[in-house]
Amino acid sequence: MPVFPALSTQIDRLVELGVPARAGLSEADFRGLAADIDPTIFDDGTALVVLSPTLVPAAAVADLLTLNGKPGFVVVDMTDLHEFVDIPHLDRPTAPLYVLVDVDRGDDLSNWTPNDALPQILGRERTPLTIHEGISWLLQRPEDLEPNKCFMTIGSRKRKDAAGTKLDSRTPALWISGGTGRDGKEAKGAPKVGWCWAGNRHTWLGFASAASAVA
Repeated sequence: MPVFPALSTQIDRLVELGVPARAGLSEADFRGLAADIDPTIFDDGTALVVLSPTLVPAAAVADLLTLNGKPGFVVVDMTDLHEFVDIPHLDRPTAPLYVLVDVDRGDDLSNWTPNDALPQILGRERTPLTIHEGISWLLQRPEDLEPNKCFMTIGSRKRKDAAGTKLDSRTPALWISGGTGRDGKEAKGAPKVGWCWAGNRHTWLGFASAASAVA
C-alpha cells in the first residue's frame, strides 16, 4: 500500500504543481478548500487528497502528471474524457477536495476484465477509483505507476442514458506510453490517460480501489 504524507504536505504539492490556476483559483482560495478536512485522517499515511470533478476537469490536470521527466497526456481519441462520470450508485463527497482512504493498485486483478473486476471489488467492500482519483494519486506519488504495474479506474464511465443503465464500452485507465502509434515517439515513458474495452483483459493493468471516501 502507498504511504501518503500529511494533509498540509499534499496541499503544498498540489500548489507547487499549479493546480490552483488550473481550477481558476488563487493559491489562498485553493488552500481554503482544505480547511474543513480533518488532518488526523492522515496520521497513518493511508489518506489521499482527491481533486473532485466539481473543482477541475481531469483533462485540465493530466499534463501535470510526470514520469521519466515527461508530462502526462490524454490519448487523442478520448476528447470526451469530461463525459466520463461516476458510475451509478458510487457514493462520493461533492466537496471540491475530499479524501480517499487505503488506496490499492489492484495488481492481483491484473488480466481480469473490467466487467468481472467491478463485482469482485464491491464484494471486498471496497470502492473502485474514478479517473480523477487515479490522477490525484499519481500527482502525489508518480512512482506508483510502474512498467507492467498500472491500473484502470473503472469508477468512471460515460453514460449513454441519464440513468446510467447503458454505459459506453470504454473504461478509463492510467498507464505508461510505449511511444507507439498516435502517442508519438516523444511520449515514450510518459504517463498516459487512456481507455480499454470493458470486456478485454490486460496483463499490465490492475484495478485501483479504496476502502472509503470521506469529505
